[in-house]
Amino acid sequence: MEHSQSASTAPETVYVNGRIWPGLPDQGAPAGAAPEYRALAVARGRVVALGGVRELLDLAGPDTEVVDLGHRTVIPGLIDGHMHAVRAGSTWSGELHWQGMPRLSYALDSIREAARGAAADSWVRAIGGWHPCQFEENRPPTQAELDEVAPDRPVYVQALYDVAVLNSRAAQIVGLEEWAGLPGGTVERDPDTGRATGVVRGLGAFTRCMSAIPEPSPAEQRASTRAMLADLNAAGLTGVVDAGGFGMAPERYDALFDLWRAGELTVRMRLYASAVDAGQELDQLDGWLRHARSRFGDDLLRVLGVGEIIHYGCHDFEGLTPFELGDHSYKELLAITRRVAARGWPMHIHAVLDSTIDRILDAWETVHRETPLDALRFSLAHADTISGRNVRRLKALGAGVIVDDHQVFKGGTSELKWGPGSMESVPPLGDLLETGVPLGAGTDATRASSYSPWLSLWWLVEGRSLDGAVQRAPQHRLSRERALHLYTRGSAWFSYEEADRGHLHPGAVADFAVLSDDFFGVPAAAIPSITSQLTVVGGRTVHESTPS
Repeated sequence: MEHSQSASTAPETVYVNGRIWPGLPDQGAPAGAAPEYRALAVARGRVVALGGVRELLDLAGPDTEVVDLGHRTVIPGLIDGHMHAVRAGSTWSGELHWQGMPRLSYALDSIREAARGAAADSWVRAIGGWHPCQFEENRPPTQAELDEVAPDRPVYVQALYDVAVLNSRAAQIVGLEEWAGLPGGTVERDPDTGRATGVVRGLGAFTRCMSAIPEPSPAEQRASTRAMLADLNAAGLTGVVDAGGFGMAPERYDALFDLWRAGELTVRMRLYASAVDAGQELDQLDGWLRHARSRFGDDLLRVLGVGEIIHYGCHDFEGLTPFELGDHSYKELLAITRRVAARGWPMHIHAVLDSTIDRILDAWETVHRETPLDALRFSLAHADTISGRNVRRLKALGAGVIVDDHQVFKGGTSELKWGPGSMESVPPLGDLLETGVPLGAGTDATRASSYSPWLSLWWLVEGRSLDGAVQRAPQHRLSRERALHLYTRGSAWFSYEEADRGHLHPGAVADFAVLSDDFFGVPAAAIPSITSQLTVVGGRTVHESTPS
């Protein structure tokens, strides 16, 4: 039995008859090194004991609640290390979520159903988190199909950041027919008639379409964020590191902070603050640095650092178009890094291409010689094509990487751009682990990927894209234990909490999920379908569903 030295009174709850995987002790531990237990005791929001059923029941007092786990698998609560949850929460209830949907016909049915109950001026939309390759039909809907299922409601569906389709009503509202010379976007037109087909591409086009959708009221945003948290809990998530991202001005956090003040958060939120406007990055991030404090908050909500948008001139998007981090952007990145280091904040920055990473590390190393960074937990998001040289540079800086599964939808597309065989090491997980670079895992949801942690875990283990085009080499795939470690204690490292979170050894916070199926034993193809039947945060049940 593992027992906390501070456990001097009877536990409040004892969970028995489970298969409890407490987590690996650290990143360097061999896969499979975590023992398995049958019972778990919780008091004051923390784990106080692990062991067999009889020995933990012996700790129980007259007021101890005993919960039978029904021989289900228990894991530490999942922590998405890179998710845009705050942005997603404000509109969550007003959007369709197509993750895991296998057929386009099902997606069209969901639009029909949503339109049937929607007010006359309400938009029906599915914005990100899905891709045509997940459908048996392997294509997005057409404008005609959207018109058929929702002729009287505006409909907008966006597949990741690849393509979007508007029905005729939505196209009329945004004035699509008159669009011309749109910066950062294109409008598809019929070659015979010249009329817009309803298909648009590019961030400029997506932003213009979404700007026509009415903003929810503050009350609606709070209710919507509450609904999102419930869905995350149902997936087994107990924590999110929110990466900031496009358009995340300070007021975008109001709904989340309102729920925090009301005691309604059921997911531990760790927040990165981003620059919002191109050309104003230095001033805007300096505002965060001057008026906030790193790690200010409580155990449910904390401001962590600056990221993911540090400077728009450093942002290489998906790495599929030519990009160069120019001298002016580098100079400003250097100035921002100096300011961040002086204030003792972590930095988290988007970088897909090794050439981008190279210049970012040049800036970090320059500042490191002036103000050491190795205690600040700087990190890269994605790092898809990072070279061995830059892996070693990261290690020397004490910096980490959050890997995510955005390539699960786009492996074939990326390989076409980066060359045959390139995806065998995207990302080079084996090299990163061997070098000892701290790793966490996430999704990059909700626009660029699905919010499902189980699809991401499948991708870490199997290394395959849903389009079936590519697979990572064996040395860059993870065991199930190692993948789960990245999604728990690995992600907790980025908020300085690996001692308290991401594992279930005595003394850790009692965050855990009781799974619908055994992650360690099911066929790989069944991993994306796993859910949580009981999710606990700080000893408090935040989600419960009936076993199937």
